Amino acid sequence: MTHRDLSQSVAIHFYATAPYPCSYLPARHARSQVAIPTEAIDTALYSQLVRLGFRRSGLYTYRPYCDSCQACIPVRIPVEAFCPSRSQRRAWQRHAGLTAHLLPLVYREDHYQLYSRYQGTRHAGGSMADDAPGQYAEFILKSGVDSFLVEFREGETLRMVSLIDRLDDGLSAVYTFYDPDVPGASYGVYNVLWQVEWALAHQLRYVYLGYWVAACQKMAYKAHYRPLERLRGSRWVRLEDTD
Repeated sequence: MTHRDLSQSVAIHFYATAPYPCSYLPARHARSQVAIPTEAIDTALYSQLVRLGFRRSGLYTYRPYCDSCQACIPVRIPVEAFCPSRSQRRAWQRHAGLTAHLLPLVYREDHYQLYSRYQGTRHAGGSMADDAPGQYAEFILKSGVDSFLVEFREGETLRMVSLIDRLDDGLSAVYTFYDPDVPGASYGVYNVLWQVEWALAHQLRYVYLGYWVAACQKMAYKAHYRPLERLRGSRWVRLEDTD
């Protein structure tokens, strides 16, 4: 793949990582295909890569490249066709009092403290559960593309933060963390619906949700947003109940 601007052409190369323990399915190993050089991947090129099933983590752009598994399926919401379910509409109403503020990728101590509480509660024992501020910054605050933070507050209280990439055809939901101690909250659902509304308001066609993994409880929820499109080979098609 070649990326061109007005002054130069940069060849993008891909390499496969060594196997590592899978984050989604126990007792399995995964590999990733990584695009390099990272500094050459701007928003225009990254938009193309996302349509091919890539995501990013910090400055690294990757997609699953496993030897004998295709469980990670890229999915996106076509926002003009999206119809929220009854439970999703309830979540939208339940958190209607949240106020959203768009912010640059700058370190804020209250964001980091919320992130630490979220990881320690929702992902205890995971690889990010004990992230120090520097590790948090590498993951959340490093980006070579058009990215921004959205913080959601209830009055003065910080409830949720979302890292979002703006692509040429939509939004890419990179990562969201929220207050894990509010009983009955549906912050994650509210956040997806907020991104759908923001994309519609800015005439963007899709919200990319990353990978749907049907056999992983923490990733299976993405199939609840309908209609939903999945990447099959090089084509985006509607996700059906039989998938």
